[in-house]
Amino acid sequence: MGLAAIQPVAVGAVERTVLVLGRISDDPKSHYDQLKPLLDYVVPRMRDVGIVEGRVLMAKDAQQMASYLRRGRVDWVTETAGTAMALQQRADARPLLLTERSGVSAYQSVFFVRRDSPLMELEDLKGRTLAMQSALSTSAYLVPVMELLEHGVQPEILLTPSDAPAADAVGYVFARSELNISTYVHKRVVDAGVISSIDWNDDRSMPPAFRRDMRVLYRSEPIPRAIEMVRADLEPAVRERLQAVLLEASRDPFAGPALAKFFGTTGFYAVDPASQQALARLRNGLVRVRMEVE
Repeated sequence: MGLAAIQPVAVGAVERTVLVLGRISDDPKSHYDQLKPLLDYVVPRMRDVGIVEGRVLMAKDAQQMASYLRRGRVDWVTETAGTAMALQQRADARPLLLTERSGVSAYQSVFFVRRDSPLMELEDLKGRTLAMQSALSTSAYLVPVMELLEHGVQPEILLTPSDAPAADAVGYVFARSELNISTYVHKRVVDAGVISSIDWNDDRSMPPAFRRDMRVLYRSEPIPRAIEMVRADLEPAVRERLQAVLLEASRDPFAGPALAKFFGTTGFYAVDPASQQALARLRNGLVRVRMEVE
């Protein structure tokens, strides 16, 4: 199809011929190199809906990305489930597809303690200390805090691991990395830690020498690994074509290198009822965490 035959999709008086892929990033150059190959694969397959160019736009945080989505500066965002639901709340972004990364389409938050710990259930964390990753993590902050609240355990942030929490609360600290979390628990700096089930089984995050001394305290319900989101007012023809192209990509050998760069993506899938339920729970949990913890 020649350029003269392209019928651009119009937004008001403005012709939209560019597809903008966004990413929340603290390392724009590295993330650009991960995003651009898939964008270069997608754009030529969207000419029939008027898309002839692709661009990448980075945001420094979820608030800025929500602004980009609301103003139509970003069309498509790839994110973890927790951040995706925050963008839905702030900018009415819509889930397009579930994303499988490294063969994993869903994972859990895993609370763990040392094998010799007296703690046997989440409620036992009252008066104890817990290591999490950072406030940006879905599996090592958002979901764990939701679980604690649902089990009647109030989380309170501590300045240092040696601070004492209230008797009816669990004091948490941010350890910044999964390896630090497992180290804190192993060396008894804190009473418990929480990481994703992916990291629980990863020797880089949980060294075998540590794992032998650990015991799982609690596992959350499964959480979608990642979500492709689009802005609410993206033209239906563009949204449907993007969805079709991404679904086909995981079956197209030519897309393999681009998918591998795209955060180790191994497939895209339609949002099924179980995933819709999990995402709704995350959305509700976000509200509660903001009101009762943050």
